[in-house]
Order: sequence, then structure tokens, then C-alpha cells
Amino acid sequence: MDWDFIIVGAGSAGCVLAKRLSEAGFRTLILEAGARDSYHWVHIPMGYLYCIGNPRTDWMYRTAEEPGLGGRSVLYPRGKILGGCSSINGMLYLRGQAADYDDWRQMGLPGWGWDDVLPYFRKSEDYVDGPSETHGAGGEWRVENQRLHWDLLDDWIAAAEAAGIPRTDDFNTGDNEGVGYFRVNQRNGWRMNTAKAFLRTASGPDLRVETQAHTTRLITRGRQVTGVEYRRNGQTHIAHARREVILSAGAVNSPQLLQLSGIGPADLLRRHGIEVIHDQPEIGGNLQDHLQLRCSWRLTGAKTLNTLAASLWGKMAIGMDYALRRRGPMTMAPSQLGAFTRSRPEVATPDLEYHVQPLSLDAFGQPLHDYPAITASVCHLRPESRGRVEIVSPDPVAPPRIAPNYLSTEGDRRTAVAAIRTTRRIMQQPAMAHYDPQEVKPGTAYDTDEELAEAAGAIGTTIFHPVGTVRMGSDDAAPLDHRLRMRGLEGLRVVDASVMPRITSGNTNAPTIMIAEKAADMILGDHR
Repeated sequence: MDWDFIIVGAGSAGCVLAKRLSEAGFRTLILEAGARDSYHWVHIPMGYLYCIGNPRTDWMYRTAEEPGLGGRSVLYPRGKILGGCSSINGMLYLRGQAADYDDWRQMGLPGWGWDDVLPYFRKSEDYVDGPSETHGAGGEWRVENQRLHWDLLDDWIAAAEAAGIPRTDDFNTGDNEGVGYFRVNQRNGWRMNTAKAFLRTASGPDLRVETQAHTTRLITRGRQVTGVEYRRNGQTHIAHARREVILSAGAVNSPQLLQLSGIGPADLLRRHGIEVIHDQPEIGGNLQDHLQLRCSWRLTGAKTLNTLAASLWGKMAIGMDYALRRRGPMTMAPSQLGAFTRSRPEVATPDLEYHVQPLSLDAFGQPLHDYPAITASVCHLRPESRGRVEIVSPDPVAPPRIAPNYLSTEGDRRTAVAAIRTTRRIMQQPAMAHYDPQEVKPGTAYDTDEELAEAAGAIGTTIFHPVGTVRMGSDDAAPLDHRLRMRGLEGLRVVDASVMPRITSGNTNAPTIMIAEKAADMILGDHR
């Protein structure tokens, strides 16, 4: 089969690319290892509880045992379905900060500053409040207000304000400092994923979508990438690209596929008996992620999801509210309320992000506690720690080794301590006093800086934002140039969260869609 473009991965970036390239008149094949997004829990917002940790929709990865987390291995969800992570994530629309992108530009990446990328955020956006200088309307990617309310979260906003965090009603203007409610990628109470937003609205006649098609290697001729090999229904297929192969498999699977294809660190490839096509030591390195610290408090007299869902009647009421009005807890994103603030005064822009939830549980996927509670998860937005993704076998089905290397620097440990102390200061404000909050995690037994650093390792877990493993850069060591082309090879681009040189100061789904929009323009510019 011959195509103009072959896209590997129908996730947050791949679906955008497929629409833009096919509608420009190019024969486009997009390959997705997962199934179609017909599973009903994909489309019900609270369905992420049934999609994460489910082999039907999740690659089911785990990290290596992490020294910074006390030797724990944690779940590392990645979407394995049309729409990719946009089908199982928290649906929060967050761009990061203008300074993130200006920093990319200052690293020698022309065209990636805030003023450069803002038009691409706006291009696909359909913002609930209509168009403005910072927001777009009429695009494919719907952004709405949430459809439920908790008095407890209003009180947490007041507490955060008293602790010095200003109120905001928009985290996406380039300056995200403040406390307020997140906006979500939903439409009328249903999840919006990129398969619905982009693939289903694509009008190009020469777009082909193959699901349950697991790409096993890239095909090369000399220094030219000419196509892909993939398995589907027990058979091996070959597809050829006349123009480019584009990897959009994500920050874990893109470096894995490159390494399986002989493109990566030569020593690693030889160790697994793989012929070295292109020695590129950094592929799989530079892994960055946001580590969230799930701090929780037991409350008195508060209406929370713990109490609301404690009885059969409560669960029935929640279900009826959603069935009849598309409102209530079944429309919940994992976090309704957010805040961005500084861990210390000398930090130039906010380096802490809060995800606040009117609930508590021991771990994701575990039952809710049987008492009223609030969880204020906080993550360090610009971690210093760097990890790696590496194959462990030439078998393309074998999960790679994922080692984020959390809390491996003194700076990250110091910021984690400051984050817990900041959370405690908010919970001690008068607005929360009538709930008589009692700290459950990390617990009042942890008090000194050394104890709190240990506590961070005990309660920390991923918030599902891996990036950077096939970074773009102006230096020769960077795998990609600023147009996302693989250095040293022809006919190969990478377009997903793996290309970020540094992680953005917020959730990473919206930036990934922006990267795909900008990449589509660059690709079309190169081939028109």
C-alpha cells in the first residue's frame, strides 16, 4: 500500500494531523494499536475511572521501581484507543504559561514562542465564552464550563485567597497564576476526545484509519524512512510513504518504536540484537513528568463525593441526574478546582499546580473513604529530574522500561517540601475551619524538611504528563530540529508530547494538540 503520509498513533496529535493532511488532498494512513472508541465509558466523563487500568483502553504500563518513591513502582496510564490519552485523561484544558514557550524560543527554536503558538491554540478551539484575543471559537476542540458545584470547593477558593493566591477565571491567557475552576473538554456533559473532534469531522476522501494495527518497526532504505511494518488480525502488513512517516505514538511509544527500528542509543540497540540504523543517544532520554503529591484531610459536616456516593440511593441519584440532565458527579473531571502558585517568592512564574477534589481514597481505582474528605493534590510544574524510556527486548509487544527518576534532585525535593507546607497553610485558613480538617496524608507526624521530603516519596505518583523523550533542539545532540524532523534521517518526523524540550507548566494535552496544529502547517508548507 502506498500513501503520501503514514501517521503512527491516532491519539491527541495523530487525529489532528490526519484531518489536516487528508483535507489538504494527501493520501493519509493513520495506524492505531488500540480499538475504536466505542466503549461507552470513554464518552461519560467519569468513565476515566473504568478506562485507566483497563487493558481495553490503556497500555497498562508501570514505572520501574523508583528510588525517589521509596522503591515503589507506580501505574503509568497511556491511552490505547482511538483518541489516545484524550479518551482516558482528565479532560482539563490547560495551555501552560507564555514563559514556557518563550523559553523554547530562547533555546534556539524559532517559531515556538508564545506569540507564535497562540494562533495554533486558537485555531482548533471552540471556547464556551466565544472568541477573544486569547481564545478561539468554532474550531473542533470544545472547551466548556463544568456542570456541577460543591460549596466545599468555594470555601477552598476563599482559603487559597487568604493564603495569598489571587482568584482567576481563566488559566489560559499566558499567566496562569491564581485559583479557580478548571474548564474541560466536554460537550453538553459528554467527553470530547480527538477522535470525535478531528477524525470524525475529517472530509478528505483519501483518509484511511486502521485500528488494532500495532506498528512494529519503521522501514528504511539507507538514510531514508520509507514506510512501516505493522500487525493486524495476526497478519503482518507493509505500508509505504511517498512523502513522510510521522510518529505520533506518544512520549513512551514513539521512542520505543524508534529504538525497535534501530534508531536510538547504539549500545542499547546492540544489547538487544537490533541493527543500528541511526545512533542517536538521546532518544528515550529527557523524560519529564509532573509528580503529584496527594494531600488529603478528613472533614466534618461537608458534602463530598465520599458521602454522596456512600449509599445505593446516593449512587442512583447521581445516575439519574446524569441520565436526565447530563449534570452532577458523573460529569466530573478528576479535578474540578485548580490553583497555580509559587513555591517560594523568588520563583519567576508559578511552579506549583493544585488539583482539588471533594473526595479521598487510598489510591487511584480504590474505593472512596467512608467519611467526608478533600484531596488537594499538588505537583511541581518544572521538575529538574530527568528519566528514560528504553526497550527491554526486541519484541515489539514487550513493555519498555519507564524510569522517570522522580525526586532525584535536591531542588525537586526542596520544592516538594514547600508544596506540602503551602497546602497545609491553605487548609489552616479560617474559610476551612468550620470543617475541622484533620490531616490524613501525609499526616502530622511528618514535620521537618527531612520528614516531608520522605513523605513526598511515600505519597507521590504520576499525574500522567510524560514528555520530552524525542526532544527538538537547536543543538546537534537533539534528535529533532525545530521543524520536528529527525536529524540524520530523511522522511521521518515526530509530532507528539515527546518533542517538548522542557515540560509545560500545566497539563499537557492542549499543548500536544497545539504542537500537531503547528506541525501540520509545517508539513504542508514543505510538501505543497
